[in-house]
Amino acid sequence: MALNYNQDLTKQHHRIVVLGATGTIGRATTAALLRNGYNVTCVVRPDSGTTDLQINLQGAEIVEADITDSDCLRSTVFSNAPFDAVISCLASRNGAPKDAVAIDHHATVGAIEAAKAEGVAHFVLLSAICVQKPRLAFQHAKLAAEQALVASGLTFSIVRPTAYFKSLSGQIARVQRGKPYLLFGDGELTACTPISDRDLGEYLVSCLADPGLRNRILPIGGPGPALTPRAQGEHLFSLLGRRPRFKHVPVGMMRGIGGVLGAASRVVPSLSAKAEFARIGLYYATESMLVLDPETGRYDRAATPSTGQDTLFDYYAAVINGETTVERGEHSVF
Repeated sequence: MALNYNQDLTKQHHRIVVLGATGTIGRATTAALLRNGYNVTCVVRPDSGTTDLQINLQGAEIVEADITDSDCLRSTVFSNAPFDAVISCLASRNGAPKDAVAIDHHATVGAIEAAKAEGVAHFVLLSAICVQKPRLAFQHAKLAAEQALVASGLTFSIVRPTAYFKSLSGQIARVQRGKPYLLFGDGELTACTPISDRDLGEYLVSCLADPGLRNRILPIGGPGPALTPRAQGEHLFSLLGRRPRFKHVPVGMMRGIGGVLGAASRVVPSLSAKAEFARIGLYYATESMLVLDPETGRYDRAATPSTGQDTLFDYYAAVINGETTVERGEHSVF
């Protein structure tokens, strides 16, 4: 049986499963668990690189399993020994509808079912703040997974981060090459309070021990004021010692491209993924990553909780100075 969180036991006795451990947030969460003295098992795909995993997840047990197969998770992971909690950092790689349904919904719900069947007490789910206003396939998939977790009867913590540093760093190299910073509209349409992988990992881990973070939906951002895209661009130029140069992309043009691709995809189904990517781009160009006030329909920085100490601009400086690299991979559409 799983341990009772009310028992006076050291964290070394608490056995935690991490799903999605090979991503940047999964790795940061694993590191945070180990720093905090937890016993960690990371579930990875069978085709993951063993050497890299041993380096990135050093100190954790690594188990290969098909995350899309609930029965496989039960037999390969959960049935071998009792676990106290699961932290799921699963996320579709690019937001395409097929991938979103497979990972953000089916795989996540399967993991919830497997955890419940094997007596796991607590399930921490990494979601996204954009599910407040769902218009995209991956948002609907994440929201459905959230609902399945709430209905499961498990103790849950659903964490909805605002924005990630890597998602806001795609133009650093562009500006370093002397090109202007791209803005949608006037660059003041949206705002966010981005959070680092390290701070988010620590927050996910804090859900295990803090009773106030259980059975709640938890929006969370990083420290500091809400940043508009213009503010991000201005500070990037300042760090590079250059005069700000911006190129404005009309939002109407983005809507037009999305509309054309959407219409075309009804005739040519192979265009459906491109149409969804266009909708994703438009969404992030026009919607803030802050808590949404359901009564006013406005985003509210004051209502958006924050945590940690890492700031986006410190991250920009570290990238510029060669102290870190931007790992965006297939998430570049975000």
